[in-house]
Amino acid sequence: MNSREILAFITEVGIVPVVRTSTAEAAVQAIEAMYQGGVRAAEITMTVPGAIRALEKVADRFGGKIMLGAGTVLDPETARACMLAGAEFFVTPSLRVSTIEMVKRYSKVICPGALTPTEVLTAWEAGADVVKIFPCGNVGGPKYIKALKGPFPQIEMIPTGGVNLETAGEFLKAGACAIAVGGELVDAKSIKEGRFDVIEDRARQYLAVIAKARSEMKAAAGA
Repeated sequence: MNSREILAFITEVGIVPVVRTSTAEAAVQAIEAMYQGGVRAAEITMTVPGAIRALEKVADRFGGKIMLGAGTVLDPETARACMLAGAEFFVTPSLRVSTIEMVKRYSKVICPGALTPTEVLTAWEAGADVVKIFPCGNVGGPKYIKALKGPFPQIEMIPTGGVNLETAGEFLKAGACAIAVGGELVDAKSIKEGRFDVIEDRARQYLAVIAKARSEMKAAAGA
């Protein structure tokens, strides 16, 4: 898949679960649960012990059925290692142009983290496919996305931080092309208790919220 196809897939799914667990096995189990719940994308963060191994396991188990990403990618070397392990998209917490260049060299999707208008535009000009607005919840949530989309309607944005079942629809209506959800979907308590059914059910709930918001947006656009 090229970057355009990868981004189109992520946008259609509408949600990127951020999988930050204490073990590689828990990460794989959480992704399996979300897959059963209908979510076809996931991001394994590099803070997971054995994260590269987890990427390889998910890539082997699901092949092309899940759009697999690597998160908390701090440098180009890590991006390349994740790419070889099977990751198709790469998410960073901050803006580093060399990481963008590495990912674009191989026609994959890069979603660098940015917050200020200057960072957002710098990321876009450097070749970002979509910009991760982080930490979005701390600076106004959906209202902040709407404010950024005013001067930057051409820039695709995915908010991270402050995204939950109550706010997910509002983020999409504010102009986000998709949402990224961490602990509100894949929480430590459920994993510790082995309650992966809770994560599966939550995945379904997020997909329902996204479908409802998009339906309402479509109706409003046609009105």
